[in-house]
Amino acid sequence: MLALTLWLAALGRDRFDAWIDATVLPPLALEMSVEVLDRDGDLLRAYTVADGRWRLALPVDRVDPLYLRMLLAYEDKRFYRHAGVDPKSVIRAAVQALWNGRVVSGGSTLTMQVARLLEEGTTGEVGGKLRQMRVALALERRLSKDQILQLYLSLAPFGGNLEGVRAASISYFGKEPKRLTPAEAALLVAIPQAPESRRPDRAADRAEAARNRVLARAVKEGVIDAEEAEAALREAVPGIRKPFPALAPHLADRARAEEPQLGSHHLTIDGELQKKLEALALEAVEGKGEQLQVAILVADHASGEILASVGSAGYQADLRQGFVDMTTALRSPGSTLKPLVYALAFDEGLGHPETMIDDRPMSFGTYAPQNFDKLYMGTIRMREALQLSRNIPVVALTDALGPAKLMAAMQKAGMTPVFPGDQPGLAIALGGVGVTLSDMVQLYAAIARGGVVRPLSYRLDAEVPEGQRVVSEVAAWEVGDILAGLAPPPGAPSNRLAYKTGTSYGHRDAWAIGFDGKHVIGVWMGRADGTPVPGAFGADVAAPVLFQAFNRLKGKLDPQPPAPASTLLVANSELPQPLQRFRSRSAVFEAEADAPAVAFPPDGAEVELLASGLKVKVAGGTAPFTWLADGVPVVVASDAREAMLAMPGAGFVTLSVIDAEGRSDRVQVQVR
Repeated sequence: MLALTLWLAALGRDRFDAWIDATVLPPLALEMSVEVLDRDGDLLRAYTVADGRWRLALPVDRVDPLYLRMLLAYEDKRFYRHAGVDPKSVIRAAVQALWNGRVVSGGSTLTMQVARLLEEGTTGEVGGKLRQMRVALALERRLSKDQILQLYLSLAPFGGNLEGVRAASISYFGKEPKRLTPAEAALLVAIPQAPESRRPDRAADRAEAARNRVLARAVKEGVIDAEEAEAALREAVPGIRKPFPALAPHLADRARAEEPQLGSHHLTIDGELQKKLEALALEAVEGKGEQLQVAILVADHASGEILASVGSAGYQADLRQGFVDMTTALRSPGSTLKPLVYALAFDEGLGHPETMIDDRPMSFGTYAPQNFDKLYMGTIRMREALQLSRNIPVVALTDALGPAKLMAAMQKAGMTPVFPGDQPGLAIALGGVGVTLSDMVQLYAAIARGGVVRPLSYRLDAEVPEGQRVVSEVAAWEVGDILAGLAPPPGAPSNRLAYKTGTSYGHRDAWAIGFDGKHVIGVWMGRADGTPVPGAFGADVAAPVLFQAFNRLKGKLDPQPPAPASTLLVANSELPQPLQRFRSRSAVFEAEADAPAVAFPPDGAEVELLASGLKVKVAGGTAPFTWLADGVPVVVASDAREAMLAMPGAGFVTLSVIDAEGRSDRVQVQVR
């Protein structure tokens, strides 16, 4: 009989084991909220799962141990000792139900609760309870205790569309569950037992009562002492849900769209800096109309890592079109391309910061540009021409370089310029090209790091190759030194920040881009739909935002690097003769701007010979002047600009004038 009994017991056990092993488990791979994290691993933004629930992954080692101790003390003291079903709890629950004529306690283990959550089953029906037991036993055979506990941490309901401890902690407390107060931990233990009726945001009184019962049990089980519990009882229950983090929303959307298979995106963004600059963006447009928009981009120019990306003043559907990411929108750069033109000109030997260049009305074929203020300053240094953002000098330099060379440099810098008709012209130097804020920040980053581009990146630990050299180290430093001498906006510190402003045609875009020894920041302001913003200048609206953005960086500005050893640091008078004054490549065939010119008689004219001689006039040049007729000196070393030339008689004659510097002009006329 003993042997038969043992055999029947073994047979029953084997069949029971086979029955458990044959259990078809629900899917254990949960759909989790996609997370976007900053460079320190903190949450920037999360997305709900397909059915609109917040369900964030939470490894066991990332939750406060106090919460785990409270959870086990209240829900399942023998969690680590039973096999999925706790016989003692089941017997106790059955006895209590018979004695009271109703269910007093369910006897469910955490594993059974996980089974119910996985299958979204009921708790009260006998059939459902038996199914939970079978699934719980099967789970214990296939998963470790920590894996089961992690499933509970991810699936426990907390009211509304909150699932999991992490989602609840962020929503109710505004923080990760890594460190919780005893009151917070107890509340998170209490809510899942009746998630809808104990929601703190809707039933704070019931939530508080349930929390206090958990605290009492925690004292009884020795998890906390009476003094800690007393302090926890005085802590208020949160009455509202806090919004989930939504920092760098445009960049987060881009990261998710580019790598949709990833559940977690680790970005180079500095979360604290991002938060500060999003607040700055709101300040920048406040009280300036309902359509004015702003975008701010910050990068470490040594590594190319993007530290902050503000695509708009608010990620929302409003008159500003806040859902549009203006860091990637195609806009006109205004004058912000001028530093690149000067750097290329320095490299080509067309000039030096101290080279003199004309700021006067000029025509380049059919193109006749004007200065923004319609005024002209005459002959000035290239340093001043860039600092004062004069248009005529930079167009002259672009004409000498050739627009194709400027376009090639932009492409080397990793930019994707868009030209009207796909044909770059001289207007490119004044903003006649489409670029993005990201393009411009990458260009200025190349100048800041000595002329070599490094593509901007926003994924942490991404392998970013070194880019091409755009300009020489010397030219890059010279341009940076010029921009560092620009006066700051009113009220901003004089910290020698190298920066340039720009305003596109029709006041559609206002720019300010600057760099110190480590960071580069770009600011764009305008309207997302491209309509004008009357009176908006880069120097007035964007530059103050740029300086405020630098003020929000940690620490002081990093100084600019020293000049490269081969830099020519001399005054204009000490420059080599060809660099003292700008002359285009065709200048050898052209008269200098102030060279002497025969003003009368005009070339090819018929003139009457007077009794006193032939009247002539000279314009430009430097006195004294010498006049020649057919190569024979007629008047020598005259300080006057008018003269009467003695002529031998009528006929064709070539008249020449030579000034004190040896420059000359000539005309051919017919004398009658």
